[in-house]
Amino acid sequence: MNKSLIPHTKKEVLDIIRATINDKASIEIIGAGSKRGWGRPYQTSELLDLSKLSTVTLYEPQELVMTADAGTRMEDVRQILAENHQHLAFEPPDLSLLYGGSKNTGTLGGTVAANLSGPRRIQSGAARDYCLGFVAISGRGEEFKSGGRVVKNVTGFDLSKLLSGSFGTLAAMVSVTIKVLPSPEKTRTALVFGLDDKMGIQALSETLQGPFEVNAAAHLPAGIAKNSSIARINTQGQSVTAVRLQGPAISVEKRCQGVKALWQCYEGFEELHSHNSDGLWSEIRDIGSLLNNQSNQIWRISVPPSEGADLVAKIRSDIQCKTFFDWGGGLIWLATDGKLEGVGTIIRSALRLAGGHATLLRGSSELRLTSDVFQPQEPALYRLTKSVKDNFDPGRVLNPGRMYEGI
Repeated sequence: MNKSLIPHTKKEVLDIIRATINDKASIEIIGAGSKRGWGRPYQTSELLDLSKLSTVTLYEPQELVMTADAGTRMEDVRQILAENHQHLAFEPPDLSLLYGGSKNTGTLGGTVAANLSGPRRIQSGAARDYCLGFVAISGRGEEFKSGGRVVKNVTGFDLSKLLSGSFGTLAAMVSVTIKVLPSPEKTRTALVFGLDDKMGIQALSETLQGPFEVNAAAHLPAGIAKNSSIARINTQGQSVTAVRLQGPAISVEKRCQGVKALWQCYEGFEELHSHNSDGLWSEIRDIGSLLNNQSNQIWRISVPPSEGADLVAKIRSDIQCKTFFDWGGGLIWLATDGKLEGVGTIIRSALRLAGGHATLLRGSSELRLTSDVFQPQEPALYRLTKSVKDNFDPGRVLNPGRMYEGI
């Protein structure tokens, strides 16, 4: 078992990383540890636990900005924002259930490091688009920072974009500044039941191309819809195709009527209002309750929406799996037997014609060691990735090999 190191200050983080460099050792970085099952298995000698760096150091609701330590729990961030009728527009998922943990255990640093985003990604972007700045310690044992408290800070390189999605392989973030936004006044979800995958994605595409300002669009096949906790979803015994509309109450009402008119060629139109609507999109966002077999391996597939249904049909011709679609059909969640080998090869072979990429989000240690967890990179891109790692962490001190072998 790795030796646990639990700093309470930025200076202690710096001292630990410098000592690790001197010892020619390596560190696994965690906040709450809620996503430790995402990535290649660790082969590190020490565990850097940032959970004690958990203070919101600045929050200015009128300026729509918050600065917090990297170990600050996302649940605490959400609660503080909710008290001021604000939220994180990129709607980060809580992946705790997916990895068998308790809910609401993720941290702000982990969210940015994994560049998480939920159903609103199609309208609002991902975590990297809301990270205004950070303070971090590189694998060279150097403190550095990027950005600041204002949106128009464009001096120097935008390192926030680089560290977002780097999974702690370049630096240990100790503080993060994020942009926040007002919460929507009204939420409503339009539903239609009984469409197959292709028809469901077609309905989503038509709606997204309309003047309805849809900010979430998903299709759940019948086998997935039955796992929902929302009675109007799980009792139908059919697939459900859903779009979410948010904003001022009058606007939402008008736009929902417009979606109803567009979908008049389909049977079974219904609406979910605020509470049930929030519940449904939380399930879609967090994944774990809809794909609830803990023994399954879980894949995250990004593809052009027009190719989603055909891609799933091709994959199903080779393996038994359960899937559902988010982002208007552009994001596919796939679950299959955890012991089944060669799934990544089958998925990525199917992707060659469709375009896109696939990530193994959950699997056994053996599977994550023998399969490419993240989409394999072309040689030129791999060389660039390696060069970036060489500059930030030449000694392979921070999360070595978590994304790609040797990096």
